[in-house]
Amino acid sequence: MPTVPSGEQAAALDRAAREIERADALVITAGAGLGVDSGLPDFRGTDGFWRAYPPFARLGLRFDQVANPAHFASDPALAWGFYGHRLQLYRSTAPHRGFGILASWAGRAPGGGFVFTSNVDGHFQRGGFAEERVVECHGSIFHLQCAVPCTDRVWSAEELDVRVDEETFRARPPLPVCPACGGVARPNVLMFGDWLWLPHRTAAQEERMRRWLERLEGRFVVLEIGAGTSVPTVRLTSEHLARNPGGRLVRINPREPQTPGDGIGIALPGLAALEALDQRLRPAVGAGRGG
Repeated sequence: MPTVPSGEQAAALDRAAREIERADALVITAGAGLGVDSGLPDFRGTDGFWRAYPPFARLGLRFDQVANPAHFASDPALAWGFYGHRLQLYRSTAPHRGFGILASWAGRAPGGGFVFTSNVDGHFQRGGFAEERVVECHGSIFHLQCAVPCTDRVWSAEELDVRVDEETFRARPPLPVCPACGGVARPNVLMFGDWLWLPHRTAAQEERMRRWLERLEGRFVVLEIGAGTSVPTVRLTSEHLARNPGGRLVRINPREPQTPGDGIGIALPGLAALEALDQRLRPAVGAGRGG
């Protein structure tokens, strides 16, 4: 059943739609909450993680303990069981229509749009955004690196097929290996307590975004979706960007919609809010831009 906005939510949606309509550019920032409407787990809390991965509940391992680079040295079958399953899950799950809505808004804005996301699932690219307009601040599960690392090379995981035992969530051999040293490879994803992540692919994305932001003129909306406070990278980035001249923050989050200053908070799930905003924006298409 569709989520029906309350009176307060409807007013916030109206305000946000006006800001998006008048914006010269759109900065989209997103966390795991955006993927929930596609059917992806967000690992919210220990219970949420254990519901998605029951074998780790039996082992008493939390998400932050499993998503740890140490396992690629101590128990690579466990590490690749978790990341191999996620790789398959992200491949087989279609991005929901909200990604297409966002891409259409960015395409209509004179300055275009840019994405900053902590998600590693590649759904923005599959949902209509060009690779060069996306920053993946925690890396990408579709890219690999050496677990040591013996080299600074990052390569594609496009052809990778990791077989995972669905009962134990342990990977079956052969495990992915580094082509340089023959040791275990790992996803080029920033994990907890991770000093081994190779950040240069993400750094290049951030540099492209920095140059784009420097060229922006006029108004822009920072539209944040599904970014929580437990790992606040995206929220803090959103607030920092919105403090620039011409910036305005719109935060979509069903549980934590609060914003600083004159930001607009919408207490709705991501897809429901995007669809409601799109309905408000459709009459404005072709009717000129507000002042």
